[in-house]
Amino acid sequence: MTNQQDIKCVGFIMDGNRRYAREQKAETFTGHLAGKDKLFEVIKWVAEKEIPHAVFYAFSTENWQRDKVEVEKLMQLFQATISELAERDNKDEVAVRIIGQRTDLSLGLQESIRELEAQNPQEPQLTIWIALSYGGRAEILAAVNQAVTLGKEVNLESFSSLFWSTGMPDPDLIIRTGGESRLSNFLPWQTVYSELFFSSTYWPAFTKDEFERIVSTYIKKDRRIGK
Repeated sequence: MTNQQDIKCVGFIMDGNRRYAREQKAETFTGHLAGKDKLFEVIKWVAEKEIPHAVFYAFSTENWQRDKVEVEKLMQLFQATISELAERDNKDEVAVRIIGQRTDLSLGLQESIRELEAQNPQEPQLTIWIALSYGGRAEILAAVNQAVTLGKEVNLESFSSLFWSTGMPDPDLIIRTGGESRLSNFLPWQTVYSELFFSSTYWPAFTKDEFERIVSTYIKKDRRIGK
């Protein structure tokens, strides 16, 4: 089991749902459903490792350009996911935060998110961050605009406090499934010193063994972070 001092935050770019469905000769949405189930599996793995923060890239600002029907189904899936998270048994141990451009979401989904976050314990053992309608450049731009409105000079700490993700530690490692080797506008500010792991496995097929191998590889690294 890892120590909290080894990994404070792990990030996941959950890629490959659609290609997984195609290989299964199934409808695209079947892949997204499998991806939702995998999200809840991975949350359990993170909790078992006693890692206090995990951030999941669920839907980017660019994903709004996808087919309208697919986007509508995804929004319904996100609503169901939020409801499932609100009904979880471990509310006293796990907090959930949603980061992204919430105004892009329906009013009903925004209200569900507010209700979900209102349940969060003040001192959770694990905080799950879900990036929904999220884009790293958009987050930075929003923070810049807030800083301009405040009219005060900022430093690294005060500027970071204006982010949607304020309170989230910078990820120690990022795991991207699906075979692509890029961050795709995911936390560009926060990942400057993150260790990056790219897996060819599609997200719905990602296994606990592979997760544990990645974690084991990470904790053996000598991270100097510029020193």
